[in-house]
Amino acid sequence: MVKKGKTGSWEARFFRRVENRSARIGIIGLGYVGLPLAVEFARAGFRVTGFEIDAKRVGILNSGRSYIQDVPTKELGQLVRSGMLKATLSFDSLRQMDAIDICVPTPLRKTRDPDVSYIAAAVGEIAQRLRPGQLVVLESTTYPGTTDELVRPMLEARGLRAGRDFFLAFSPERVDPGNPRHNTRNIPKVIGGVTPGCTRAASELYSSVLDRVVPVGSTRVAEMVKLLENTYRSVNIGLVNEIALMCDKMKIDVWEVIDAAATKPFGFMPFYPGPGLGGHCIPIDPFYLSWKAKQSGFEARFIELAGHVNSHMPHHVAGLVATALNQKKKSIRGSKILILGVAYKADIDDVRESPALDLIEILEKEGAHVEFADPHVPYIRVDGEKRPARRLSPSVLRGADCTVIVTRHRAFDFAVVARHARTIVDCRNALAGRKRSGLVRL
Repeated sequence: MVKKGKTGSWEARFFRRVENRSARIGIIGLGYVGLPLAVEFARAGFRVTGFEIDAKRVGILNSGRSYIQDVPTKELGQLVRSGMLKATLSFDSLRQMDAIDICVPTPLRKTRDPDVSYIAAAVGEIAQRLRPGQLVVLESTTYPGTTDELVRPMLEARGLRAGRDFFLAFSPERVDPGNPRHNTRNIPKVIGGVTPGCTRAASELYSSVLDRVVPVGSTRVAEMVKLLENTYRSVNIGLVNEIALMCDKMKIDVWEVIDAAATKPFGFMPFYPGPGLGGHCIPIDPFYLSWKAKQSGFEARFIELAGHVNSHMPHHVAGLVATALNQKKKSIRGSKILILGVAYKADIDDVRESPALDLIEILEKEGAHVEFADPHVPYIRVDGEKRPARRLSPSVLRGADCTVIVTRHRAFDFAVVARHARTIVDCRNALAGRKRSGLVRL
């Protein structure tokens, strides 16, 4: 447990309520971050209220069903029926919460500037109802300084002061959808408060639910931690994607190169090329950092270059499709293309920022007729049009002029793909060791 130190009456009350599990927890935003967090708090014995603006989500959750793959409906249903977890569209009960977590989206604008409008809207709702003794924690990924420069002034506008009248902290979400080993409970939780007392309060709350908390010296450090983590991945993926492009020109098997390099027991960590970056974090977070750096007069060249390389990969894959079809004396225009997997990573149903969507757009602009198969994604929307997934079968494979492996779902039988697809572009090394005509690998 975290050492509490000296506290005033409202502070002491907060710590007591956390310790005896009588503290009420509010989660604003019940998506891939908020809902798993709400479940962990409820599972630990806290009463949790989820605040949403999506009426459909509220209805589904209050019926005891889950819409997040990593949250089992059976467990969620038990928590809802026991009264430990509920969702609402009304923000009025924020006044009754002892702790409020903000878990809302933080997208980029088309200009690659941070869009913090969802954070501002959530903080605005809290500010109207803020009372002494509450803890407010921002979990949404954002640029360093957001908590101090945006959240704190909004919450203090009516006279209450962070660290004196209420607690305020930042704790970056760390979620890896579809990962069976690492989940909300066992991923170490970084916490930075606007004062040491705020850090202690947030640490006390999270340590009562999660396996490990990692206090840091400020909200800015905590905000920077998240951006470093995902920028590290983006830059290294950009590097290996550039190596893949280089190997393609030099007729070298990039997969063999990486596997051999990975045998080195020190100084090397394998990253793997692919058709582009997807998900909410890695394609977006580095640009939050580069945007903030520009405000300080610093040009983040590594970040911008990695973003350029990664964003080019769907175009490179389209070029590989053209090459594969040319070998069969066909062109992209008029060809039937089958995309295997539109989720941004294997074995999940999340299509946010998926490179498959960019690839589909590129191929269709070239005149191709594109369909997709994905056991986890029943449909996608393209230009507002709802497109259903095809059920993968030998006949569907044989009916396509070219099959593109974009996502390596375990549910795909790649032996069947290798046997029945006429031409294949393999972006994930799913057919490693298989030699056949009409196979082009990234």
